[in-house]
Amino acid sequence: MTGSSNDDKVRAQYEAYPYPERDPADEARRLITGSPSHIDEVNHYVFGGRLDFARPLRVLVAGGGTGDGTIMLAQQLAWRGSPAEIVYLDVSKTAMEVARARAEARGLENVRFLHGSLLDLAAIDPGPFDYIDCCGVLHHLDDPRAGLDVLAGAVAEGGGIGLMLYGELGRTGVYQVQRMLRMIAGDDDDDRARLARARRLYRALPETNWLRRNPHVGDHLDGGDAGLYDLLLHGRDRAYTVPEIAAMAAAAGLAITGFVEPALYDPASYHSDDEIGQAVSGLSWIERCAFAELLSGALKRHVFYVVKKERAGDAVARPDGAQAVPVLRDADGPAMARKLAKGGRIKADLAGVKVSRPVPPLTAAILAHVDGERDLGEIHRLVARRQPGLDWIAFKAAFDALYAALNAFNVMLIARAPGRGG
Repeated sequence: MTGSSNDDKVRAQYEAYPYPERDPADEARRLITGSPSHIDEVNHYVFGGRLDFARPLRVLVAGGGTGDGTIMLAQQLAWRGSPAEIVYLDVSKTAMEVARARAEARGLENVRFLHGSLLDLAAIDPGPFDYIDCCGVLHHLDDPRAGLDVLAGAVAEGGGIGLMLYGELGRTGVYQVQRMLRMIAGDDDDDRARLARARRLYRALPETNWLRRNPHVGDHLDGGDAGLYDLLLHGRDRAYTVPEIAAMAAAAGLAITGFVEPALYDPASYHSDDEIGQAVSGLSWIERCAFAELLSGALKRHVFYVVKKERAGDAVARPDGAQAVPVLRDADGPAMARKLAKGGRIKADLAGVKVSRPVPPLTAAILAHVDGERDLGEIHRLVARRQPGLDWIAFKAAFDALYAALNAFNVMLIARAPGRGG
């Protein structure tokens, strides 16, 4: 596929400034996790909790950058003993070498590294893939919809895609500064000159400037040369609203199964007005998400999962029976039980808005037994030993209230052990 001069600029940027900046030596002390594509999220939002880690799994990381998503998935699948193959694809050879070095530092042998554009996927590796990660890539393409069509065509029946696209409102100020920098750019500027000018302009911004007033893009500003270049000097990026994302997914024959974290897309997270809440309750789910985005004004990125439209009804796991297995995402059940036993609410900061949700009195007792292996039936039996007379109905009501609170913050997800059905 013939690229444009802008494609060349974007490719050159990531060769010079692979993003995000990563040091392979850091793999010895930490695994960077995030969204999309944490394996517990993938299982929950794409496979209905029924992912069988004993069976082969083909994964594509389309636009792998310096490797965050690739390394996270490869390590999590290796820990589970999964015979998975992760195919890494990126236009930047420099970024690919960073990702490869990170995999080697961990001794990961389940990644295959390929160089190229996702737009040329059919010629490079047509798939199909059970799961595709595409984080922060489509919004840098000349035609994001064409990129999504390629991915939709490569995903296997029964599979899905995890995506991240920039959020328009939360990036308020970014594009105004980008325009200013283009206005004062010199014809013969090199990258050092551009970066120096970007820093000078940022320091010169008055307190009234929208970017100066926007506290939500600090991760880029603190991300070294690569972060600053990616934010203010990128050759091509655009941002999206929830309705635009929903329309693009639908046009590609896909359906959104969930945004992460769900509380960010719940209008009730941002207000306590009963009359407004009643009015909002009549909106569709995607309309409520759009309302929440407008209400917050701070969503700088949208992380979400999609599947083919015909799968939308059964892609998301639900705690709908005794066979459901509650899973805490990167959290320890007993430790969380001790913490929440001291108070009846779980608290979080949603892009600057302090939010709390009530949890039921049985919270500590339930969480003490959540280990990612026990299903609700077994957890009920264990809790009931210390709570005589606690029947399934009362237990399930308490669990549902706990799940609603923790899932809203992406803390609790659902899986199902292979062969348990449900």
